[in-house]
Amino acid sequence: MLDVRRLRLLRELARRGTIAAVAEALAYSPSAVSQQLAVLEREAGLPLLERTGRRVRLTPAAQKLVGHAEAVLERLEQADADLAEARSGLAGVLRIGAFPTATRALVPAALVDLARRHPALEPMVHETDPAAVAHALRAGDLDVALVHEYDFVPAAPEPGLATRPLYGEAMYLAAPRPEAAPAAGPGTAGHDQGEVLRGHRDAPWITATPGTLCHAMTLRACQAAGFTPRVRHRVDEFATVLALVAAGQGVAVVPQLGVTGPPDPAVALTRLHMERRTKIAFRSGAGAHPAVAAFAASLRAAVPQDLAEPRAGT
Repeated sequence: MLDVRRLRLLRELARRGTIAAVAEALAYSPSAVSQQLAVLEREAGLPLLERTGRRVRLTPAAQKLVGHAEAVLERLEQADADLAEARSGLAGVLRIGAFPTATRALVPAALVDLARRHPALEPMVHETDPAAVAHALRAGDLDVALVHEYDFVPAAPEPGLATRPLYGEAMYLAAPRPEAAPAAGPGTAGHDQGEVLRGHRDAPWITATPGTLCHAMTLRACQAAGFTPRVRHRVDEFATVLALVAAGQGVAVVPQLGVTGPPDPAVALTRLHMERRTKIAFRSGAGAHPAVAAFAASLRAAVPQDLAEPRAGT
């Protein structure tokens, strides 16, 4: 009989690529991971790994086994959800991942609603970049998380995970307002978004740090407009980005939830024809878990009315 814990290790190796990465993610030692995978090979009765220098590669048989592991792990999540539903009342820890703007603008109200309806549930929020959510969910470090994608950076399907749409939000080009221009609320771009962006091709740009979806979004939007931005500052927190724009330090693309409080008169915001879409993510099979479903309901109740419904098919 194949051991499900070892199947999980094999699945993680298929996703992370190295035994060292699996060990770090799951709090094992590399030698322990290697030993458990060797036992799995004996259980399977045929080779699962091929060594190529310091790395290992999954054999075709191992790749097929990973597919079965995904199905087994999903059914276990469904079983856990069924058992949780049979218990009376929700209690225990719920580990939540959320990116900074959602943590500030959405999660507090959701937690208030969740505490009112399920006071024995203990939510624990971990600020997590969406790029790191998939690994954290699969490793069991998170139970549910908020992730996002952009028009220019669509999210690829993640094996072992499922998502549900939550809301969409507008995107703005933030630029220093000329001294002679009157202060006003956010404006709307014309039909040619590329023309709006190209109007600032020679300006210094402010982006998020490399490796984040927000950084990739700005680069790809500008490249689609025909130029590569000259990046001066790399900042992840949008309030700080807008403060730098107000100080004349560059231009940036920011989401609706990144624009907090009254508009800064020193910043001109132009609505772009692009969107950031936020989704609720969890392990496949866990969507029916009462704690996950309860938090999802509280999130939906907390979505501000001025945020758009996600576009169909996202």
